[in-house]
Amino acid sequence: MLESRSEWYFIANPRAGSGKTMSLWVPAEKKLDGLGIPYVTEFTDHKRHATALAYEAAEKGYRRIIAVGGDGSLHEVFNGIMKWCDKHSANPLEFHLGVVPIGSGNDWIRSLGVPNKADEAISLLAAESFTQMDVVRVKSVGGKISYLANCGGTGFDSHVCKRVNILKESGFRSKLIYLNALRHTALHLKAIDIKVIADDVEIHSGPAFSVAIGNGKYSGGGMRQVPLARIDDGMIDVMIVPQMSLTTVFRQIPRLFNGTLYESGMVKFARCRKLDIMPLNQESQDILEIDGEIEGRMPFTVTTGEDRINVLKG
Repeated sequence: MLESRSEWYFIANPRAGSGKTMSLWVPAEKKLDGLGIPYVTEFTDHKRHATALAYEAAEKGYRRIIAVGGDGSLHEVFNGIMKWCDKHSANPLEFHLGVVPIGSGNDWIRSLGVPNKADEAISLLAAESFTQMDVVRVKSVGGKISYLANCGGTGFDSHVCKRVNILKESGFRSKLIYLNALRHTALHLKAIDIKVIADDVEIHSGPAFSVAIGNGKYSGGGMRQVPLARIDDGMIDVMIVPQMSLTTVFRQIPRLFNGTLYESGMVKFARCRKLDIMPLNQESQDILEIDGEIEGRMPFTVTTGEDRINVLKG
């Protein structure tokens, strides 16, 4: 049995925070040195590299693995850890996961009360401030397994994320990036025909604009599509937007940010431990996003069970 390493293992994305990682990470490393915290730092050099690094770190015995970046970095690191756990039938509670926030998207930490400042996150690490988070697995077409830490979805939700990623890859880094993507996607909105089954009960069948799934409650720069979601309740929160007029859709946008969408009477909400979403025709086999990353297509199944992992909290 491989002995666990005591060092913290930081996986830093040099492209996070509009390329400001080094200017923010160097002071963070100085703080780690000053606190006498043993650590190792590795830098990513391509997309999905953080997943490979996290997997390799777990293989080497590191059990305290921290993403330095935003939600995308966290997603990759979490997936690397979980791929290793599932391959080796290991308990995710062996691991401590967190984020030193340096990125354009830091929604996951909102649900955990982690400050959006690198030095304050380091202080939480030093204080061993952790809680437990449910592990949510997503199986999409072709049998691909992804792991959801925060939020995901299909339809409108996934195309907003796709647009955000296109803008980022084009060098657009404004704080309004999510709002711009939201407006663009709404103007090009198309319904998909889907069936949604929660814990073996059909809750929707027919045209819909969007389905959002949540472990955490915040996404897209502060939107709350699943405002009642909790990361430790053993449940998946689901929000379905049935097809409606575009005027009605635009009127509901403020509710996405103030957490009152579930009060509108325009959408469907459910909570479950297993969720199945399937297209009713080939044209509706839409893309799937998990934690802001495009991870496959419908149909997909989302499950949560007894597995949990330790995560940094404020």
